[in-house]
Amino acid sequence: MQEVSLDGPGPTAAERLVTRLGPLTLRNPVLPASGCFGPELASVMPVDRLGAAVTKTVFSDVRSGNPAHRITETRNGMLNSVGIPSIGATRWRAETLPALLDCGVPLVISLGGLAEADYRRVAEDLTGVPAAAFELNVSCPNLEAGGVELGADPAAVTRTVAGVREVTDLPLLVKLTPNVASVVELAQAAVRGGADAVVVANTFVGMAIDLHRRRPVIGNGVGGWSGPAAKPLILRMVWQVAEAVDVPIVGCGGITSAHDVAEYLVAGASAVQVGTATFTRPQIMTEIIADLPRVLDELGVSRVTELIGTLRSDARPSPERTTP
Repeated sequence: MQEVSLDGPGPTAAERLVTRLGPLTLRNPVLPASGCFGPELASVMPVDRLGAAVTKTVFSDVRSGNPAHRITETRNGMLNSVGIPSIGATRWRAETLPALLDCGVPLVISLGGLAEADYRRVAEDLTGVPAAAFELNVSCPNLEAGGVELGADPAAVTRTVAGVREVTDLPLLVKLTPNVASVVELAQAAVRGGADAVVVANTFVGMAIDLHRRRPVIGNGVGGWSGPAAKPLILRMVWQVAEAVDVPIVGCGGITSAHDVAEYLVAGASAVQVGTATFTRPQIMTEIIADLPRVLDELGVSRVTELIGTLRSDARPSPERTTP
């Protein structure tokens, strides 16, 4: 743990929470996860307090999404198979973007595709949009084609990121799938393609069964599982990736409190995304941000950046380490 300097004036309240994702400066490390934020949240919480806003994933073409039932609760989590419906990049730019820009925070636009070339195409469709960054969602397990196969193939991840890098100067975040033997290989692949940061991680593929009907609860059969119980699994992945790449990491999985945020920072993340918890407590992100200074005081540090990567452990985070 880094020691707090007592020489000179300390940081202001606002400066305590500032963090960076490569070239992108954030007022605090708390962001929504893609698919869990819309400008309509402004009616229930001060969205201008977020570190940034992350959009629902945008596709170049129109998509209807997966069949119902799309969302169900599970023990300690949630299963979803929304399938990322999209009105297409042209309509999104005209109809959805203006309200997002009014939120008053940096805008990270999530890009999706069913094949490698689709990501470059949607990035081209959104050329000139006043976004702070693009996030490439190569990891959603619910897509009909490409989807988890693309996101689980390091060579495909490199090519996909490199294709988008050729058409934009915006910072690129790459959201990784946890449904692989080694998320480290995917992170390294994203960096080779030109990623400025990686998001660890998206949802785990899971299933819920209606026992009386003996059928899957989710209309698509399987879906992405997320929730509080995912945090120990993703913390381990963040720790592994932090030792293997030199770009910032966004931790995403099971966050419900400022203490959870601090754990992710200590493991090596520079920021976090909050997803599942917002479905039952839409205001939770601003509550976490408000509580972060108290947690910093509790831990004896003056800035969130003093926590990043300070985990003390005799173990080495080998990508192959799957058992204690």
